[in-house]
Amino acid sequence: MKVHDMLVQERRRMADLLDGLDPGQLATPSLSEGWTVHDVGAHLTTYLRFGQVKIYWGIVTMAADFDRLNRVLTARAARRSTAEIASRLRRWSTSRTTIPRSGYDPVLTDIVLHDYDVRVPLGIARDVPEDRLWVAFQHLAAKPSPGYGVGSRLAGLRLEAVDTGWTSGAGAPVRGDAESLVLAMSGRAVGLDALSGDGLPLLRARVATPPPRTTLERLRTVAQVVLDPPPPTRRSRNATTP
Repeated sequence: MKVHDMLVQERRRMADLLDGLDPGQLATPSLSEGWTVHDVGAHLTTYLRFGQVKIYWGIVTMAADFDRLNRVLTARAARRSTAEIASRLRRWSTSRTTIPRSGYDPVLTDIVLHDYDVRVPLGIARDVPEDRLWVAFQHLAAKPSPGYGVGSRLAGLRLEAVDTGWTSGAGAPVRGDAESLVLAMSGRAVGLDALSGDGLPLLRARVATPPPRTTLERLRTVAQVVLDPPPPTRRSRNATTP
């Protein structure tokens, strides 16, 4: 299946999930710090229209501070009702907005991670399809887009997904199921307790105290993506998983 097709499915699935939640669930704090479940849904609508324009605007006016950009855009989108947010997710589910020079992998990774942000605190179980997890694992391990803020979090570590056989990196091993690895790789502490290996204390410390990023570092990360993007096969509209 093409990555864009997976993305369309995930947006529609999230719309269905939001529609089925009661006010108390929507007001529950998500795994995304400072955002409720409703806010996460709002965030997922922010780049569906004119998304690349907003990204370039954020690079220029906010010095590539994507955390700040996302807070601003999400605060605006969150003024809408959850029903309207879900409607927008369906209406523009086929949006082809991508991170410049990165293709659809980072966009799919974003909604996969935010799916956990919503479901985990609500206790809603789901078997995430392996092809979605593969995209998230590979993207975070290889060339994560600037907005993820991975930085040096995974440096000197060998990541081993024991249930799928995926590996990445070199150094002290960190082992566990693919879901828990993806969560920890993205900086979500909730995934750490299911992991093991000599590299786990280092990863745990890096997740707990991420180093501050200067304006120069943020702009350098953007430049790296522009100058050294993922291979064309990952940026193509025909990109699939192996």
